[in-house]
Amino acid sequence: MTVINEALEKVQAAKKITFLTGAGVSTPSQIPDYRSLKGVYAGIEQPEYLLSADCLNHEPQKFYQFVKLLYHPSARPNVIHEKIAALEKTKSVWVVSQNIDGLHNQAGSKNVVNFHGSLYDVYCRKCGQNVSWQDYLVCDTHQDCGGQLRPNIVLYGEGFTDATITLAIKAVEQADLIVIAGTSFQVAPFNQLLYYHKPQAGVLAVNQTTLAIQEPFTMVQCAAEELFDAIKI
Repeated sequence: MTVINEALEKVQAAKKITFLTGAGVSTPSQIPDYRSLKGVYAGIEQPEYLLSADCLNHEPQKFYQFVKLLYHPSARPNVIHEKIAALEKTKSVWVVSQNIDGLHNQAGSKNVVNFHGSLYDVYCRKCGQNVSWQDYLVCDTHQDCGGQLRPNIVLYGEGFTDATITLAIKAVEQADLIVIAGTSFQVAPFNQLLYYHKPQAGVLAVNQTTLAIQEPFTMVQCAAEELFDAIKI
């Protein structure tokens, strides 16, 4: 039996699955990992700074010009998002995603924890009012009060809400299969969520490079869409 067939059997047999997803799940939808973006700041400043609270506060226009590059409103869910959403019809399925593009929600998944927030949730830092992302892409100043607009995403240097952490842990705790897909699984605290899985739960990783996980797991070294395309609903 091939590793892919073994992985497919695990997915088919599981009754409760939690998917932990990263940038590799969205690249088939033509959304690049922000670290690979080429532009005016390439080689001058690190993307981690450009997406930091420090940059937002001290160089807001630099932050704004960079974060606009992350918006891909024409992107559509791919086979990975679609298969995960479809599995909800017959199984208990949760998604905890590092991605900020909202494609899991767009595909129809109901139980989604957008761990790092969403680009399409924008609010004013001064008055707290929500503003459309379309308006934000035109100007980062709130027309009503003059405050600074920002997307509701977790920036470098910012903390996570207790509610987000609690819900993500709950999603992992309830699963009898954890599927890590399209992520190198190196960034904390996201990679620490695995600590909360049930001892008897299986762990399956689908990624183009192998992962360093300090416990037994099944590694499928391929593009995530290759495995998900083979899942039968």
